[in-house]
Amino acid sequence: MSRYDGRVIFKNQDESYAQIFEERQVPYIRHYGTARMLVPNVRQRMDLTRINHIWRVGDRFYKLAIKHYGSASYWWVIALYNQAPTESSLRVGDTIIVPLPLDRVLHAIGT
Repeated sequence: MSRYDGRVIFKNQDESYAQIFEERQVPYIRHYGTARMLVPNVRQRMDLTRINHIWRVGDRFYKLAIKHYGSASYWWVIALYNQAPTESSLRVGDTIIVPLPLDRVLHAIGT
């Protein structure tokens, strides 16, 4: 499952993109609609197994996703759960949580 599954794709023809249309020689750009995901509530969090991870030099969300979920494509689950949209939101020594099992986490965030 990708974070793009079930998302609406629309044709953006807004004239504020006119220069991009011209450079790319296209009449529009395809955009994904904004996903509506939930942050798990306290009860849902308590029903999950949570693994603490101390952020180290070289850590990346996709590497943690490979290790714990078997696929780099779920990096965004760890980012969302920790409310850290990018790795630059974290500093060496920060504790983040890797929530498990993946199917229950995905259900809790509404995907």
